[in-house]
Amino acid sequence: MSRLVPNEIILNDDEFWIVSRHELFGPFVYQWSGDLYGIEFTYQGSKFGEVCSDEEFFADLKPYGLPISVSRVAALTAGAIVVGIRAGASLDERVSHLIALLEKFQLDRFSIRESTSGNNRFEI
Repeated sequence: MSRLVPNEIILNDDEFWIVSRHELFGPFVYQWSGDLYGIEFTYQGSKFGEVCSDEEFFADLKPYGLPISVSRVAALTAGAIVVGIRAGASLDERVSHLIALLEKFQLDRFSIRESTSGNNRFEI
C-alpha cells in the first residue's frame, strides 16, 4: 500500500485518483468512445464526461456530490489528459501541462505522482 499525502493526483494507466484532505476519490477512468474519435470519462463506473470534438468537452460531476476542489482538479486532469493524448504528448509533457493548469487555477497544493503498482490500493 502507498501512503497518501493530504492533496494529490495519482495517475495510473487509464485512470486517476484524487486525494483531497486525506480523502480518496476515484477512480476517474478514461477510454476511447465507441467511434474511436472521442474520449469518455467515468467516475466509479458512471459516465460523467466526454470529448466530442476538438472544441467540445462536456463534464458534469455535480450528481456525485464531490467537494468543489475535487471536481475542479478532476476537470483539469481530464482536460490535460485529452489535450496530451490528442497531441501525442508523452506522460512527462502531460504532467507538465497539468502542473501549469493547477498553478494557473491556484490548485498547486495538489502534488502529482504516477502509480504503477496495479493494485489500486492506497493507504491514507
